[in-house]
Order: sequence, then structure tokens, then C-alpha cells
Amino acid sequence: MTGLVSVLLGAALLFAGRRLFWLFVGALGFIVGIQLAGLIPQLSETTILVVGLVVGVVFSLLAVFLQKLAIGLAGFLAGGFILTTLFARLGVESLSNWVVYIIGGLIGIVLVLLLFDWALIIFSSMAGAALLLQSFSTQTPAGVLIFFLLALAGIIIQGGLLLRERRKSKAIR
Repeated sequence: MTGLVSVLLGAALLFAGRRLFWLFVGALGFIVGIQLAGLIPQLSETTILVVGLVVGVVFSLLAVFLQKLAIGLAGFLAGGFILTTLFARLGVESLSNWVVYIIGGLIGIVLVLLLFDWALIIFSSMAGAALLLQSFSTQTPAGVLIFFLLALAGIIIQGGLLLRERRKSKAIR
């Protein structure tokens, strides 16, 4: 069941993460909730899924009502998730996962604050690609190539939509 949810969330983030900002933040909360609940031994898959859903809903509500805080939090979570996923796919295990997560998170905050729309497009595309890749357990070097191809497709599609919106709004003025 979590595989299907990951595929659906991954696809939504990959192609519409910027437009569905609240879903992007909620999906990251869902991922964090599942990862944290998975650390507790003897929890059933259903319980882990429920914890993930609850955390995801809380994060979605934060995104709607506390947008600035949610933007920074989303940048941190996305950056941490993406960097740890990439390190794991590349087989790099010399650093602590928490150190890698924090470094990725700090990079994510800076990027989101400086380049909001493009950072959302890039992070949501990469997070969507990472979710899709995790769903299919591709632990080979080809998995890294698939990740980058999926992320690139998401960036191109979302970037095209953003540019179209900006052209349209300039035409109206």
C-alpha cells in the first residue's frame, strides 16, 4: 500500500509540485513521518502509513496557514531527503546520514529562499523522482540515471508551465 501511495505522490510532485505547494510540503511531511515511524520496532505497515499521513496533513496545514515557515521547512526537508537518497544510491556511506541530511537541508533552505519558484520546481521534481525510484527499489547505477531523467522531465514540464504563466500574465498587463 505504501508503494502505491509513494508512486502517486511521486508522480504528482514530479509534474505539479510547484502548483500544488501544499501537496509538496504535505508529501515531504508524509515521507518524514514514515521514515521516523519506521525507526520504531514492531510497528505494523498500517500504523507507519497512518503516522505518515497524520504528519503529512499537519505539514499541509502549515503550508496553507504559515507559508513562510513552511517554505523554509519544505526546503530543509526536500534538500535533506534528496541528498540522503542520492548518497544512498551512489553507495556513499562514509558520512553519518544525519550529517548528510542536515547539509542537504541547509542547502535546500538557501535555494528555496533565493529562487522560490525554480527551487520548488527543482525540489518537487527531484523529490518526486526519488519517491518513484524508491517505489521500484532500483539499487543499481542505472537507478541514478533514471532519477536524473525523471527529475529532468519534471523540471522541463513544470518550468514550461511557469514560463507560460509568466508570459500570459505579461500579456494581460
